[in-house]
Amino acid sequence: MQGGTALANIQLAKNLLQLRQEHHYTQKQLGDKLNITHQAYSYYETGHRDPNIDMLTKLSALYGFSIEQLLTVPCSIKNSFAKESANTYHTGLIITTGDTIYLTEEEAELLIRLREASDDDRKLIKKILD
Repeated sequence: MQGGTALANIQLAKNLLQLRQEHHYTQKQLGDKLNITHQAYSYYETGHRDPNIDMLTKLSALYGFSIEQLLTVPCSIKNSFAKESANTYHTGLIITTGDTIYLTEEEAELLIRLREASDDDRKLIKKILD
């Protein structure tokens, strides 16, 4: 299809634009991080080209969302909860089954602070909660 979008994943394109803006990245910065040109990254955001599986894996790791989530659900750090990845915390949204527990931003912040607390502080917090 000349001059248009052919079989592009529209949700992926929307997610890539949304997440880039929320992380305050430029297309050039992302291109540098992903070892591609900013023009190539622009094609992903506009839906003119879909990233291959290797690039999807990199994008998934960069933003802290699964490939499935990037492809199928609206992804935003604004209404998500924190999850740990390689000893750092990234916001992410996990949509799976009814077993999923969704956290507010305040709850996520408390969990992050608990993980960073000393052993003595953790014991005190546990005592208070018991």
